[in-house]
Amino acid sequence: MSDPATPTSDTISPRSQRFRDSVHNIPTPGTEVYRPTRYEPTFLKIYIVGGIALLMICLGITVEIVLRLSNKNSGFSLSQKNLISFVSAEFLASFVPTLLVVPLAYFWVVVDWILRWYQPYITLSEGNAPAARSILLDYIALNHMSTLYYSLKHRHWLINVSTLTALSVALMQPLAGSLFQVRQVPYTKAATVTSMRSIGLSPTINQLTSFLASAGYADAAVYNNLQDPPFVHGGWSAAPFTAPAGTILNGTLAVNTTAIQTHVNCIKPTSFITTNLTSSDFVLSAIFSPSCNGTVSLNPSDGTDQFSVTAASTCTSSYQDQNFQPVIFWYYHLSDNGDALGTAVFCQPSIAVFVVTTTMDLNDGSMGECIIVEPFDYTNNVTGNPLNGEAFNGVIFDASNNSYIIARALAINSGLPGAIYRFAEQQQNGPESVFDDPYGFVNATKNIYTQYLSIAAQTIYFLPDNTTISAQLTSDIRRLFVEALPAHLLSLLFICVGITSLIVHILHRRSRKNLWLTSPPGSIAAIVSLTSRSGFGDLLLPYDDVPRMKSNLAGLTFRLDKRTGAIVAEEDSGMVNTSDNTALLGGKGEYGAGVGVNNLSPLSRTSFKDNIEPEGP
Repeated sequence: MSDPATPTSDTISPRSQRFRDSVHNIPTPGTEVYRPTRYEPTFLKIYIVGGIALLMICLGITVEIVLRLSNKNSGFSLSQKNLISFVSAEFLASFVPTLLVVPLAYFWVVVDWILRWYQPYITLSEGNAPAARSILLDYIALNHMSTLYYSLKHRHWLINVSTLTALSVALMQPLAGSLFQVRQVPYTKAATVTSMRSIGLSPTINQLTSFLASAGYADAAVYNNLQDPPFVHGGWSAAPFTAPAGTILNGTLAVNTTAIQTHVNCIKPTSFITTNLTSSDFVLSAIFSPSCNGTVSLNPSDGTDQFSVTAASTCTSSYQDQNFQPVIFWYYHLSDNGDALGTAVFCQPSIAVFVVTTTMDLNDGSMGECIIVEPFDYTNNVTGNPLNGEAFNGVIFDASNNSYIIARALAINSGLPGAIYRFAEQQQNGPESVFDDPYGFVNATKNIYTQYLSIAAQTIYFLPDNTTISAQLTSDIRRLFVEALPAHLLSLLFICVGITSLIVHILHRRSRKNLWLTSPPGSIAAIVSLTSRSGFGDLLLPYDDVPRMKSNLAGLTFRLDKRTGAIVAEEDSGMVNTSDNTALLGGKGEYGAGVGVNNLSPLSRTSFKDNIEPEGP
């Protein structure tokens, strides 16, 4: 007959009068059975958590450095062609950063899940835990908001901070997706171009073809509102140069080159008189200065609108070639009420040669403003003999016996003043409004005559050449920029998550020191292995809901047995001393019970961590 003090599987639990346990019958690991190693999730290993946390901090610092470089260098260069034909750079700039932060966000979410998974066991390892804070607590089944609430309620601060971290990493993906932006921005780089002309007098100038073509362009510009042709801008005519090969978006080429500046120096008369000599003979007289005047005769029957240009021979020396003499433009109009309107404009063209900085728009070939760098100091047949810097007036030419040249001269002589008059006719109130304006025809003549002479200068003052010159190419190219606001927020998030997580896991590692689990605690078998000998399962039925389980377990506190690692329950009355003789993780306490057990089996007296070799099977 056995000693009634000897513990058996049928004895009442020394921890509670309501159920029976047999934890004392479990063999002590390391004596009769093999002592398994502690289970530690890979993601909770300190070198992994610490490495990822340090990586987050480094990424936060790197984002700020990249932002600074982006601001300093106006972004980062990109290939002007898509590396993948069916994927745009804008998509990659958004997708790739998002893809890179997904593993980091996933890591912290998983780690937070593991911490919540472990929390009931850590609470049990601390001992004296009521059911609501231990075996009934399931953070895994709760959403994040509920987890925050219950972790505050139960003062599980590490779980609370970890959950906040897991929520905050959700912001990493939208911030990373908006971190980079592809913009089309002006970007300047050095280039070389070929100058195709240099200063020199054309040998075919007497053929007048250049003047005729230029007069035709000026006439067409009035009719069709055309802009200046390439390498001509206002009164400037620059030496043409080649554009770089290839398609350049919104490109502008800046070069130092030679250019000729044309001034027509047009003025209105100080006195103008219309004299009607006969019905078929009108005389227009204009005085521009005491020594400069002119007259022209016209026949009113030739039309109500008449115009012409003559040499101002009285306004210059008698020996000056008429190609270079100043000229007078004449304009006549008979109004609807029979009033004869007339005016004249005196012009004395001049040219100057400079080295200039100018630009060319590579989209349409138009030339920009010319900025004078220095005078052109070289002597050639334009700046020296025979031209000596004089400007062709472009409308009065030396006599010729060649019928083609005569026809060209006549077309130019009538075409250019005709273009100016047609400009006046195009005004809202017709030519009368231009006659009424004291400077109406002066301004019209100045603008159109200047354009004509500048276009003509392209071929009469330049000769073919082939010289390589330096240039600055500015074009709209795709560059990758870092957006300031997402960069600052993402950097702050990286650093805060890294530092916070590192602290949380260092503290959590310390709290796991008293916990020795040998298998993942999530499976049913793992739960059964921890509770099958504990006895308090007799208080529960398979169909109990949470409130009934809570009611049935009321008055009990729970902890992990330090010798075996089993979950044990104790009455929360303070009447029974239930401390173990031998601790699972080291340390020794008295396991004495006044109810049903006088002593422990010899297996209960060996620590789970005692360095004892396992016995053979």
